[in-house]
Amino acid sequence: MASNRITTYEEFFPFYLREHSKPVTRGLHYFGSTLALGSVAAALATQMWWLIAVALVAGYGPAWVAHFFFEKNRPATFTYPFWSLRGDYHMYLLWLTRRLKPRLVEAGAA
Repeated sequence: MASNRITTYEEFFPFYLREHSKPVTRGLHYFGSTLALGSVAAALATQMWWLIAVALVAGYGPAWVAHFFFEKNRPATFTYPFWSLRGDYHMYLLWLTRRLKPRLVEAGAA
């Protein structure tokens, strides 16, 4: 019996992009990722370590809302937690550097 499980990040990232085909989904991810990064930076600067919990809620909250209410799919985090986190910041960096659109097209997400 063949497994449908993705076994490499190179396979995973196009799948990840397809799971984020709607601009509102990606926007909520960017919003959450920005809040999470800010919370981690604040935690490091102030040594208020409870801000790490804020980072988790801020990062995952908007993303999960996007998946459940807009994209209407199951967050990849539930199946591939580490690759999903890596994929989120990979997508975020591509967006920040204006290199995301070709990758979305290549993945069949645009």
